[in-house]
Amino acid sequence: MLKKVLIANRGEIALRIIRACRDSGIKCVLAYSEPDRNSLPVSVADEAVCIGPAPVQLSYLNASRIISAALVKGCDAIHPGYGFLSENPDFAEAVEASGLVFIGPKPETLRLLGDKVAARQRMKAAGVPVVSGSEGVVENFKDAAKVAKEIGYPVLLKAAAGGGGKGMRLIKEESELEMGFSLCQAEAHRSFEDTRLYLEKFIPDARHIEVQILCDAAGNVISLGERDCSAQRRHQKLLEESPAPEVTSDLRHKLARWAKAAAQAAGYVNAGTVEFIADQQGNCFFIEMNARLQVEHPVTEMVTGVDIVCEQLKIAGGDKLGIAESPNWPIGHAIECRIYAEDPDNDFQPSPGLIGDLILPTGPGIRVDSYLYQGYLVPPFYDPLIAKLIVWGRDRVEAIRRMERALFETSITGVATTVEFHRRLLSSPRFRKGNLTTTLLDDIW
Repeated sequence: MLKKVLIANRGEIALRIIRACRDSGIKCVLAYSEPDRNSLPVSVADEAVCIGPAPVQLSYLNASRIISAALVKGCDAIHPGYGFLSENPDFAEAVEASGLVFIGPKPETLRLLGDKVAARQRMKAAGVPVVSGSEGVVENFKDAAKVAKEIGYPVLLKAAAGGGGKGMRLIKEESELEMGFSLCQAEAHRSFEDTRLYLEKFIPDARHIEVQILCDAAGNVISLGERDCSAQRRHQKLLEESPAPEVTSDLRHKLARWAKAAAQAAGYVNAGTVEFIADQQGNCFFIEMNARLQVEHPVTEMVTGVDIVCEQLKIAGGDKLGIAESPNWPIGHAIECRIYAEDPDNDFQPSPGLIGDLILPTGPGIRVDSYLYQGYLVPPFYDPLIAKLIVWGRDRVEAIRRMERALFETSITGVATTVEFHRRLLSSPRFRKGNLTTTLLDDIW
């Protein structure tokens, strides 16, 4: 069993992990940057240690400072949360080399899944359906043109080392391919220092569906069901729900089977998410696996009763899975709205600043994951996610009503937020019908 964990993250996810450690009887140390000195996670952690100034390269991305802090504080493990170093195989390897436990998959698994081409090939070999496209990396524009002609336009160019919507470009017709190839390659180099690209068939009016899995070191794998994450802006998720609307029981079982096969093919250990794209005919295809805790994990917790972060801690401590898949999952319906300090009326520009009045919702079926307090200064240096509103209802209709109540009760002054944006999204006829695609926000906003 783990005794003391260093949390190498900030904001709401740091607070979430602190609470899971406390529920598990594990001491926690929070690594924080100078601008986060007065944050709520710092004040509630058992211990806190400053690891550097505002720039992430000198703090939250500084692996040596994080590992040194963990060793000095007598920790036996590091939880990376999401973002920052959470999917960095070199960091995971350095953590293990220092005699610490990395709370996440093994470095070799992170390397495999970080290479989207290698992961795609591994999944295909394991019988997991993948989108038609190039068998490997397309070396140049001419190779890309040959594959695109075979599978038909439109196509997507993607960075082999990509993620988070970066290094991705839609090519609608042949005349766009040469310029698109150059631009996508340049973006891949800027973002990942890796110019390798591959090509996939573009699926219009697609749904983004992902499956939460848990795996222990003994090879046991379970699925906790699927989430719909189609409400996206620039490939970034804004609202998630579980179960996914219009997913039949038969498709749910297939998704679970494919997700578990994907995890086993990658030699996966700990919590992870297998992401699929679904076309209008209900065909689903593997796109990638997120080798970390997801922002939207609470909706799965709400419909299964499983504390995913506590399970992460148990697995990292060497325990076998103590839970089994239940035929009763999902129980009810859950929705999560991500509240960002952004201005939707100004192209979602970040809106850092001092929090004035603050009212967060309570009541039956409502959970709020947030690190805000009145008088807190939201810094301009990091991701602008400031809160997650999560609701549970006996069915989707009740969950929507509860989320509308939660949004109505929410009042945050001092910064612009996406609260009103979510109110408009929930009131749209398309959302209410469950007609969700990745173009949903373009149609509504």
